[in-house]
Amino acid sequence: MKAFTRLDAKIAPLPLANIDTDQIIPKQFLKTVEREGLSKGLFYDLRFDEQGREKPDFVLNRPEYKGAGVLVAGDNFGCGSSREHAPWALMDFGIDCVISSSFADIFYNNCFQNGLLPVVLKPDEVQDLMEEAKGGNHMVTVDLQAQTVISPSGKSFAFQIDPQRKEKMLKGLDAIGETLQKARSIDVYEGRRAIGQPWLERA
Repeated sequence: MKAFTRLDAKIAPLPLANIDTDQIIPKQFLKTVEREGLSKGLFYDLRFDEQGREKPDFVLNRPEYKGAGVLVAGDNFGCGSSREHAPWALMDFGIDCVISSSFADIFYNNCFQNGLLPVVLKPDEVQDLMEEAKGGNHMVTVDLQAQTVISPSGKSFAFQIDPQRKEKMLKGLDAIGETLQKARSIDVYEGRRAIGQPWLERA
């Protein structure tokens, strides 16, 4: 998993509440377990019309927001069914951070397991970012070490994050990476077990 330390990127505003995982990545794009290529399905019904043409008024289709790395969205982002494809699709599109006033629990947990940083700010701070993102300057800074979001105008918003999750994000550790940090201890344990309980190795 890629480490997340500091992100300087464009911010795109999506002022919609209760965006569920089926809106983030519709069910027809869930036939793969590959993480690459899912960007084509991101917000598919919002991005494209019935003929598959881009809707020019959707924020991520607008030229000024092309290449956005941060998405600021309404309350309760990522609700609905559990699917890791949702953070995968966002990251494959180039979005490495989502800011909202609240997230659905399962989506929030999946983000940390896949390297997407979910930032919770106060509703009025989210609204401030929304308004600034609609202006001429779209660049923000998300600093995980300092736990701050710097708006286009230079306002600083502090956010809270679980210390263990923060440390793993900074080091780029998912569940597998965290386990591999203990690889030497695991090898020692298995070696001792093979000697002391050899019958367990016969299977």
